[in-house]
Amino acid sequence: MEINAEKSRPKHSGTKPLFTNPGLEALSRTHIAVPISIYLLSSAGLGWYAFTHTALQPIMILGLFGLGILVFTLVEYVTHRGIFHMDPTNAIKSRLQYTFHGIHHEYPKDQTRLAMPPALAVLIGSSLFGVTFLLLGEAAYAFFPGFLVGYAGYLFVHFIVHAYQPPRNLFKWLWINHAIHHYKDDTLNYGVSSPLWDYIFKTYSSNG
Repeated sequence: MEINAEKSRPKHSGTKPLFTNPGLEALSRTHIAVPISIYLLSSAGLGWYAFTHTALQPIMILGLFGLGILVFTLVEYVTHRGIFHMDPTNAIKSRLQYTFHGIHHEYPKDQTRLAMPPALAVLIGSSLFGVTFLLLGEAAYAFFPGFLVGYAGYLFVHFIVHAYQPPRNLFKWLWINHAIHHYKDDTLNYGVSSPLWDYIFKTYSSNG
């Protein structure tokens, strides 16, 4: 029997355990400040290394940094659409989809599950940096800080739109954009930090 938990009616309070093992359950949760701090501090450290220990010119470092942010927005979109919203055509995919993202759609106000747990994030982040270094060499020290800042920005926006009422500033637009994805049509508005790729791939809607 297939379970498409992502389609469950959103609950506006409460939480739900993912694992019976208390250790795994604790590792599946995090305060939003923890991953944001990790990413920003890592970005600062890598950026410092780029300026002080590589042959990259400052203008090149800044350009690569901006490119890193842009690439993150694409990775955010592709991951959200292709992995977090994978079609649960069998029991394994259904379980993975629910663990990765379906539980968030069921309990969108659960602030302990608005970000990837730090242990997993550090493991994936380190792997991504290794791949980036193999592809770009020392340019990775300028590119990856931008990628991490993009990720931190995504987490900040994601937290705001789930933890607070619509603010009276720029974030209101992003708040509404993500609310459409959660409460009207989850096949639209995959971009959380930016609707850029939704525009490009024609999955954007301003009213669901």
